[in-house]
Amino acid sequence: MSIKVEKTDNKNELKLEFTVEAQKFDETMKKVYFKTVKYFNIPGFRKGKAPMNIIERYYGKEIFYEDTFNEILQEVYDNALKENKIEAVSRPDIDVKQIGKGQDLIFTAVVQTKPEVKPGKYKGIEIKKVEYNVSDEDINHELGHMQERNSRMVTVDDRAVENGDITVIDFEGFVDGKAFEGGKAEGHELTIGSNTFIPGFEDQIIGMKIDEEKDINVKFPEEYFSKELAGKDATFKVKLHEIKKKELPELDDEFAKDVSEFDTLEELKKSIKDRIEKDNEQKQKYETEDAVIKAVCENVKVDIPSGMIETEIDHMEKDMEQRMQYQGLTLDMYLQMIGKTKEEFRKEYEDQAKDAVKSRLVIEAVANEEKIEADDKEVDEKIKEMAENYGKTEDELKSNESLRNYLKENIKTEKTIEFIVKNAKIK
Repeated sequence: MSIKVEKTDNKNELKLEFTVEAQKFDETMKKVYFKTVKYFNIPGFRKGKAPMNIIERYYGKEIFYEDTFNEILQEVYDNALKENKIEAVSRPDIDVKQIGKGQDLIFTAVVQTKPEVKPGKYKGIEIKKVEYNVSDEDINHELGHMQERNSRMVTVDDRAVENGDITVIDFEGFVDGKAFEGGKAEGHELTIGSNTFIPGFEDQIIGMKIDEEKDINVKFPEEYFSKELAGKDATFKVKLHEIKKKELPELDDEFAKDVSEFDTLEELKKSIKDRIEKDNEQKQKYETEDAVIKAVCENVKVDIPSGMIETEIDHMEKDMEQRMQYQGLTLDMYLQMIGKTKEEFRKEYEDQAKDAVKSRLVIEAVANEEKIEADDKEVDEKIKEMAENYGKTEDELKSNESLRNYLKENIKTEKTIEFIVKNAKIK
């Protein structure tokens, strides 16, 4: 077999031309025949017993070509990348030039390669210091959440609905005098002011009394996820069954005892302050790192292959899918709700993906320049931490070579970022 490697007219792109001897092609095709013969049912032969030449005559001589090609491609392509030290960042674009029994197999594979990046200025980068101070407002905000979590519902029967009340209603929606799908519910709990319904709906509930019935007129937003309802006028027939409100506990020492391990409200406030300060430290750290890396990246010009950007968007898409699952949605359902196609969604993430890829390439370039590496001891410490967190044994994780390589790269990245931040001028 011979391999010819040449650059294309496009930057960071190579064309590999493979010539595989006819003998190897024919031998691989025989292997494919023996693997797949059991699936062929030829008249006059028991299933799986038809000779190779009969199958070719019945289905055409090319019947085994595709599987044979894929077998050879899988074997020779990865080896060619390793032997020629090519870092491919995209799927190969395959073009078969010649294929057939008794002939050399000739095909090309065009692939995008990882760009070579030279770091610009990365020492002495000037950035503004990131600071977050804990205010009384921050503490009171957290106390407010604690009050909400420990509130109780109280039924209201001596007044009309007010903003902030929780109502229990029946409703049915009509467009052009006809009820529409999904527009009816009974015993529905609605918090007034939550803005979970169509604009204008909740406002018209205010002032209603228990057992009162009312027609509420609204207009669906133009960007509403259902195209059949978007921009349409609608009437909802509403009946109010119940009014409830939240009763918040008093902020005093008794409250502190009930919701925490502290005996006084002042102790609880101090604990909240300490926690927010700790969170702020992490926030300051990450934002400082982001600012420094962004500044370093601005000093570097690099042509990022489209394959790397597409792969990064793939990761973002998978991440979004996982987050949607936690909310009981699929990505397709979410896109339908916001009125966007998959292509539009991916396009929106293009710049973000490009920045993420560039950051990784620049950090890697700085690591290479400064000869920053992760040693086995550092990797073993991470593995020990993972074993404790996930209930695994250290030996079990240590034997996973892919995990070790992943952790090694992560540690290397962390150390490089620390190095860049340490050498920055933060004012």
